[in-house]
Amino acid sequence: MAEILRNKDYDVIIIGAGPAGLSAAMTLKTAGIDSILVVDRESEAGGAPRHCGHPPFGMHEFRRLMSGPTYAKLLVETAHAKNINIALKTTVTNLEPGGIISVSSPEGLTKLTAKRILIATGTRETPRAARLVSGDRPPGICTTGTLQSMYYLKKMIPFRHPVVVGTEIVSFSALSTCRKAGIKPVAMLEENQRPTLRWPLYHATRIFGVPLLLQTRIVKIIGSTRVNAVKIADGSGNIREIACDGVLFTGQFTPESTLARISHLGLDYTSNSPIVDPFGRCTDPIYYATGNVLQHPAGDKAPTKPPIYYKAGNLPQPVDVAGKCWQEGQTTAKWIIQDLAGTLPASKMHQ
Repeated sequence: MAEILRNKDYDVIIIGAGPAGLSAAMTLKTAGIDSILVVDRESEAGGAPRHCGHPPFGMHEFRRLMSGPTYAKLLVETAHAKNINIALKTTVTNLEPGGIISVSSPEGLTKLTAKRILIATGTRETPRAARLVSGDRPPGICTTGTLQSMYYLKKMIPFRHPVVVGTEIVSFSALSTCRKAGIKPVAMLEENQRPTLRWPLYHATRIFGVPLLLQTRIVKIIGSTRVNAVKIADGSGNIREIACDGVLFTGQFTPESTLARISHLGLDYTSNSPIVDPFGRCTDPIYYATGNVLQHPAGDKAPTKPPIYYKAGNLPQPVDVAGKCWQEGQTTAKWIIQDLAGTLPASKMHQ
């Protein structure tokens, strides 16, 4: 680690060692840009797929179907085979003008510089606190990502009979993880009139034997040393209590854009994504962003379009799958290559 961080100046620094970040690094390396550093605060590279112990991953990138951990391992092995430097347990604490970043690692605090910096920090689920769910605060309350990390990486099981909140694609992943861990949810709740993911969630809830309660929300969590129950309200305002030993919050993804928020970079406060031009450049053109740190409106499949204010009824597309992030990383890396060569078109945002 110390050897990797000994060099203080790079052509490109990539923040985030998930599919988007590693894909961008490999694309840059293939183009002949050797001075690349990928930094990640986790102890292992590979991003969120490391703890998604289910398919489908890898069809686009490796032409084979695999689980998340297998996909992440192959992704990292491919990056290492290209001699890409990855600094783990390294947290970026500040972004400064001029391509200067502050990092904290086991070796201490230091500053690094680069001609271009790519933010590929991904996304995260909204936890209980941000959902404003009242009640007690006992153990046994977590998000899908936390559950998967606990079970697949640490072989820990936080509950046996939780209530699942949400019906997005990650909610299907949550049910799959529960089934593998021997966890039997007592109910799945959705505030709207229909599930966010209509298929295969209807079938999955039937197969897994989990009642799907629509137009229903949690109003209070009950428990002291453990979750004992939750109070729920239906669309008519009727309140009742469900016995359970945990609450699993799924979905409601938000970009992991803390660095942009505390820096000089512009942030779109509707999407919580860094403001970018059509080539992925941030308001400081030395900085780029790619992958799930950029949130797109529903149906918008362009790799990195500027944040758009959502119209009523136009729900955001909160999270792209790993293969899509891989593609976005490649695309953004190609724009960076053009930029370094002086051939990328100028942006009106920077004039």
